[in-house]
Amino acid sequence: MEEQKMSLINHLSELRKRIVICLGALLVAFIFTFSYSEDLFKLLLFPLNYTPRFSLKEGISFITDQKLHNTKLVFLAPAEAFWMNMKIALVSGFIIVIPIIFHQLWKFVSPGLYQHEKKYVLPFVLTATGLFLIGVAFCYFIVLPYAMDFLLNYKVGDFLMPMLSVGLYIDFLLKFLLAFGLVFELPVLIVIATRMGFITPQTLKKYRKLAIILAFVTAAMITPTPDAFNQTLMAVPMIILYEVGIWASILINKKGRKDGEKE
Repeated sequence: MEEQKMSLINHLSELRKRIVICLGALLVAFIFTFSYSEDLFKLLLFPLNYTPRFSLKEGISFITDQKLHNTKLVFLAPAEAFWMNMKIALVSGFIIVIPIIFHQLWKFVSPGLYQHEKKYVLPFVLTATGLFLIGVAFCYFIVLPYAMDFLLNYKVGDFLMPMLSVGLYIDFLLKFLLAFGLVFELPVLIVIATRMGFITPQTLKKYRKLAIILAFVTAAMITPTPDAFNQTLMAVPMIILYEVGIWASILINKKGRKDGEKE
């Protein structure tokens, strides 16, 4: 009991250390991004001003929606604009330090890994960070412009002009940017779960059809619009990520067994 108590205390101490490092990095990044919050806010107007269009000849292009381009963003409380800048700076700082967060997460779990598994720290950090940024970019350039075009134009007509609260607009964008970034971590979660023995690649293959259904259900809950097109934009990448996770877990498990046999 005493050994278990000491082990728990050590784990909690290590967790606190990792959290303190992450929070310190986030504070530094926040101070930096807050200085540029106005510029970052202008970038967040992109989904409101432009709508993507697909063409077989030209590929993807972004066109200006004149009606949405003239949309007024207002603040309805004295402190709303200030807190809007705070939120933008905080989320931007979080995105900047995401590699540090993943590295600290690896440092926390690494004592429980085998020696041959500890060398995967760099691939883990790069892959997890890359997937998160891809998810954020996919949401920013594809999902949100379509969502804003649908929500602000559907059955609005020429007699209504959207006038949005800047605080609610920024909350809407930041929530979905973070959600999509986390959803794109699915292959990493699958690989970790299989390496820890919670699931196997065979089980993942067996429940592939169920995973497809869950992808569309999750997309229906996450995407900001009720139309099938935007839900498909979310569900299809999730299905692809699920398949990538299966094959990545198979390859890593095979390599892990070979490295274990060598040791």
